[in-house]
Amino acid sequence: MMWLRGLTGCALALGLGLAAHSARADDADRIFDKSTVWRPLTPNDKLVVYGIDDPSVAGVACWYTQPEKGGIKGTLGLAEDVSDISLACRQVGPVQFKEKFKQGAVVFSERRSLIFKSMQIVRGCDTKRNTLIYMVYSDKVIQGSPKNSTSAVPLMPWGTEPPPRCDAFMEK
Repeated sequence: MMWLRGLTGCALALGLGLAAHSARADDADRIFDKSTVWRPLTPNDKLVVYGIDDPSVAGVACWYTQPEKGGIKGTLGLAEDVSDISLACRQVGPVQFKEKFKQGAVVFSERRSLIFKSMQIVRGCDTKRNTLIYMVYSDKVIQGSPKNSTSAVPLMPWGTEPPPRCDAFMEK
């Protein structure tokens, strides 16, 4: 009988962990994943590709790949995900700025561990080259990680419209 109570507790914790894990990237679209470590009784470790649209710049989208831990700790949301995240951003339509922004403005943020770690995608403008620059990095409450990835989106004409100047939408 005691084992049944333990099994019920494990099932409840597993269900809560799965719910928390699947709700991690609410604003990002999960594109696909690829298993990297096979685990027989729990979810595999995997690389997962997500896509996001820049909320302040229509016509620009970013995709990032991040590792997700499987196993019991990963399933329960207790494993700390590593800081290895890759990033690619592209112009996918005519660029329209919805608002002014500062250099280093946060485009997207996501928790990477239960309490202390988060992942950020930030945006800047290379005014000389009229190019949006996106950088992804992770940070902790005390210190960040030097691991990062950068992607550049040169603003190009789309159809007959000339591209906007990103410096015209920067907060001074």
